[in-house]
Amino acid sequence: MSPAPSRAPKHPPSGQALAGFLLSGFELALLGAILPAWHSPHDPPQFTAIGNYFLSLAIGIVIAALVSRWIMVRRGLTFLLVFACALSCVALAFLATVSPPASEWWRALGLLALGAGAGLLNMALFQAISVHYQADAAGTMSRGGIWYGLGCLSATLLVAGTFYAYSVPAILGLMAVAPAIFGCIYARSSYTAAPAIAHPTLRQALEDFRSPGAVLFALLLFFQFGNEWSIAGWLPLFLIRRVGLSPSAALMLLALYWFFLLAGRLVAVAILPRLRHGVLLFGSGLGAMFGCLLLFLTNNGFGAATGVFFIGAGYASIYPLVAEAIGRRFPYYHPGFFNGIFSFALVGGLIAPATLGYAASSLGVGVVIGIPLIGTITVIALLLLIWLESKITGR
Repeated sequence: MSPAPSRAPKHPPSGQALAGFLLSGFELALLGAILPAWHSPHDPPQFTAIGNYFLSLAIGIVIAALVSRWIMVRRGLTFLLVFACALSCVALAFLATVSPPASEWWRALGLLALGAGAGLLNMALFQAISVHYQADAAGTMSRGGIWYGLGCLSATLLVAGTFYAYSVPAILGLMAVAPAIFGCIYARSSYTAAPAIAHPTLRQALEDFRSPGAVLFALLLFFQFGNEWSIAGWLPLFLIRRVGLSPSAALMLLALYWFFLLAGRLVAVAILPRLRHGVLLFGSGLGAMFGCLLLFLTNNGFGAATGVFFIGAGYASIYPLVAEAIGRRFPYYHPGFFNGIFSFALVGGLIAPATLGYAASSLGVGVVIGIPLIGTITVIALLLLIWLESKITGR
């Protein structure tokens, strides 16, 4: 009697897993889109409270990164995906009940839960696509980035389109439907965790701090990640209070920011084979710097839209190219996971929008574009230092 044929390990369907990044972007872009509804232009600025919102969201994401492996080992990857969606759904429903005039601390609590749900979802999705990432890192991350950008764009357009038609609780209740739908999809699927990815030991992580290249790349990630999310979180409030746009017009410009960021990454993928990566990086940095400067100085909608175009298009190719370069220099690096020295850059970038809130309470709303302008100039300087370091070391 011949032995039964052995079954090949079952890998999760890549399409469903990659589509989950749409939900991730939908959840993480929500705060920047909903802030104009929580804080009317006629109300006194509450920048410290907004900083607390972003800090709560960041803490939730970090907590999720610390507990996701524990949950997955005990309950499996499918449970982690469904639980992340359920937690996000509950968080959005809770936020719908604590809109102003309820205490800001209730909203901070809801955002902590939303950050935890989004963080758990991200960790689960990166685990679900690990097999495909190892086979085709660039292609997998490009497709995931497209879904993520579509999620950010969808959340912003949903809030912009319903801003005057529905109340804030109704908008948030409508948004809670999205994670519920994804939770049902994942509950009907079967996902098996990929073999564990090797993470750097504490000793290796500490050794990275002695490597000039690792420090420069980590700083570059820190500033670029912080720049992108600072603009995404604060752009509508800046346009409303500094430029004088209506909330719906400000939200449409935020949607354009996400659109230009997404379109720019698609264009970058198409032209990369024909253009040197270093040229594209420096050109993108200069374009983003010009956009930040224009946005900081403008006093009208046309100037704001032009600045948003240059910022979105400029930022589009920086992170993907930097992540690719880090992956070549440091093989243990994996986007979405905490990887030695790069963990500090990730956490620092997450709290950047929160620090802008605390700075704006003392220096005014203009600082929320002024600091990303300085951050973009710093990114260009770091790119020059990395180029110089590579010439000296021959890497």
